Amino acid sequence: MKARDFSAFSHLKFIIPSLLGIILFMVPFSDDGSVTILIAILAGWLQEELAGALSFIMMFIISITAILTVLVKIIGPDKLNGTPFFKSLFNVPAVWVITRVLGMIFAIMVYFQIGPEAITSDVTGGLLLDDLLHVLFAVFLFAGLFLPLLLNFGLLELFGVLLTKIMRPLFRLPGRSSIDSLASWLGDGTIGVLLTSKQYEEGYYTKREAAVIGTTFSVVSITFSIVVIEEVDLGHMFIPFYLTVAIAGFIAALIMPRIPPLSRKADTYVTEEADDIDEKIPEEHSTFSYAYAQAVQRGSKAKGPGNFFKEGGQNILDMWMGVAPIVMALGTIALVIAEFTPVFTWLGYPFIPLLELLQVPQAQAASETILVGFADMFLPAIIGSGIESEMTRFIIASLSVTQLIYMSEVGGLLLGSKVPVNLKDLFIIFLLRTIITLPVIALIAHIIF
Repeated sequence: MKARDFSAFSHLKFIIPSLLGIILFMVPFSDDGSVTILIAILAGWLQEELAGALSFIMMFIISITAILTVLVKIIGPDKLNGTPFFKSLFNVPAVWVITRVLGMIFAIMVYFQIGPEAITSDVTGGLLLDDLLHVLFAVFLFAGLFLPLLLNFGLLELFGVLLTKIMRPLFRLPGRSSIDSLASWLGDGTIGVLLTSKQYEEGYYTKREAAVIGTTFSVVSITFSIVVIEEVDLGHMFIPFYLTVAIAGFIAALIMPRIPPLSRKADTYVTEEADDIDEKIPEEHSTFSYAYAQAVQRGSKAKGPGNFFKEGGQNILDMWMGVAPIVMALGTIALVIAEFTPVFTWLGYPFIPLLELLQVPQAQAASETILVGFADMFLPAIIGSGIESEMTRFIIASLSVTQLIYMSEVGGLLLGSKVPVNLKDLFIIFLLRTIITLPVIALIAHIIF
């Protein structure tokens, strides 16, 4: 079908919601001197309004999730056959039941400040419950609610056709994945993971594509990058820093999809069907006319406001209850290991010869920061902020952002989502990204300094 075959109402059903989605998720706004997106501004406002209550709210959500999950296991998931959404939310494998219960225990310990300081400290469990989970609560609320604007009204179909000729040869991905990376880059990596997971569940990405997008394109926002470079006292170098991150990230994005473990993921959809979505453009169409026709056709099929808010509400619950307990449980364990044991220091030793080969000043001090980023992306900047060499601090900050996978947020989110990656995959991907991007960053740092 061509665009002219649709009614004016069908055109508006694509144009208006898609424009709203672009304004909310992709148009950069200036907020207190930093560049961000409207969703992030709304999330920041909500965090301020609920500042005193958010730790309790997240502790309550995590606890309710764990209790209901155990209850469903006891009474049997068949009792929820009439509500498939809640059945899939609470009927999870045993490992996630344990993780959710552990998340509840940690959240209660932190909130009431009971138990070992290693867990309740403001650099471990406290960092998560009293800081990161505040951000996730607010981002998930607005991003989850308005996500259907990007997913259901034709915008992905438009970009999917227009950008396939770029995304396929470069990254072996469909064109629609460009939306995920753009929303992450301007907004937050969590938004990218949420988008990727939803599209994978709906059968638009294969297992390999979902794994590649989730671990390669759910990049850190510009806003958080500013926080990282300020922490190492190099805020005046933000532009060269972000260009370095972009170049190193682009090179990693070219290589990672072509090597294991990502290259070995099955090219089958969630339904196990191996047929690719047809990306050929019919002869009677130009690229843009076909992209627009596909977008209008998708928008014309979208259901009314009731379904929009129902789907948005399910997105919110899915992220609050599916992801927050995992972030709390795995993030706390990772941060305890990072802060109270020498494990990451030991793991950094093999990198000392590499850092010396790359002529990085204070190589031993820098080596301690390299693998600690797997626990939390902000830890390398905190640990490296005391290093004297500006070049070394620049390299540490750039590497921490390009490593991408960290358990206190993106890693935990990926494990809690339907994206087909496990903990072993994530650690291998983290190591590979480190090995690929470190020489690139060091080379650029030598040019700058």
